[in-house]
Formats: sequence, C-alpha cells, structure tokens
Amino acid sequence: MVLLLIATFLIGMLYTKVQYLEGGATAPAAGTTAGSQQQAAVTPGAKVDMSMGNLPVLGNANAKVQVVEFADFQCPFCEQWFQTVWPQLKKDYVDTGKIAFAWRDYPFLGQESTDAANAARCANDQGKFWDYHDYLYTHQGQENSGAFSKANLEGFAATMGLDTTKFNNCMDSNQFAKDAATDLSDGQKAGVNGTPTVFINGVPVVGAQPYSAFQTAIDQALAGK
Repeated sequence: MVLLLIATFLIGMLYTKVQYLEGGATAPAAGTTAGSQQQAAVTPGAKVDMSMGNLPVLGNANAKVQVVEFADFQCPFCEQWFQTVWPQLKKDYVDTGKIAFAWRDYPFLGQESTDAANAARCANDQGKFWDYHDYLYTHQGQENSGAFSKANLEGFAATMGLDTTKFNNCMDSNQFAKDAATDLSDGQKAGVNGTPTVFINGVPVVGAQPYSAFQTAIDQALAGK
C-alpha cells in the first residue's frame, strides 16, 4: 500500500512538471471567467474532432496525419517542448511531408498571453507567423512580468524587419484577439485544460513528454493504427 501511494505521488509529480494546468495558481486569460475554465480534461487515447485552425500549416497540408498543438506563448513547458521536441519532430515529419502541423492558441496565463497571441497573428498578416512564433519562444520571460508587454511585442516586430506601422496598428486594435479566443474556446470544448496539448489525428498527447511519445503516436497514425 505504501509503495502504491509513493508511485502515485511520483506519477502526479511528473505530470505536473510537464504540463501547465488551467485553473491552478495561474491567472485566466483576459476575457475569460473561472467558470468557463472548468472543462473536462482530455481523455488519453480518446479521439475528438479537431480542425487545423486558420494559421499557416507546416508540412504537407494534404497529409493523412494532422498534428495540432494547443499552446500558450508564456507557458514554460511549451517552451520546453519547442526546444526539445519540436526540432526533431519538424525534421522527421514536417520537413519530409509526412504530416500537416498546425498551431492553435490557448492563451490562458494572463494578459501577456492574449497580447502575444494577437501579436503572432499580426505577424502572420505579413506572412511571418512562424518566424514570430519562434522569436517569442526564444525570448520568453516570467509570466506577466513585462517580457511580452505590447511595447516589447512591437519591438520584436521591428527587430524582425516587419512593417511596424501596420503591425502596431494591428496590435492597438487587437485585430486578431477574437481569433485567438476562438482557438481557446475550441480547445476547451475538446477537453484541453493545460498546455501543451497536442492532437494527432484527433488523439491527444498531453504535456511536454519526451520526443519518443510523439514519435510513437505519429508512427501509429501513419500506419493507420
């Protein structure tokens, strides 16, 4: 019995380390309520209908395996996934055209998450979503500490050589905030309650797990299992 309790504790600790959970010590995104965050968690292995969203898809858009990541630009475990899993996944499956890969916003950690989501979409308006996406993850700071203030987000665009007048107007008007909110809502309806959550042909893999977990799931999907 004691061993079982210890094992349960260790598994719980591991899960906590690899995923940022919604509704814990973190703040909800602007425009959401605590009630709207009480969603049923995804069920491992259970398939759900999942669209690719409206941001640029990487890889082969017609691939039979569709991979959709729900993430928050402020989430440290999303940044960990970006650093440790994404490069190999991109090399093995995206660049080879084996999968279609899409990002969808899940900005639940606070105002800077909402602003960063809007900013990435403003960059997308100039054909630079993925460049801006990468820039955000390589310049992440503490949550809501000012790292993703509007001034900094606009500064990132200037550093990247974007049309700053167009970008800043987009930021000031929160032009794409509704799109990010739609992604968040769709994720919650699908059972997402933390980040990162990755759907592989609608089957969720939750948390910043090792690359092998995603490799196995994708290979199974490619094999039609």
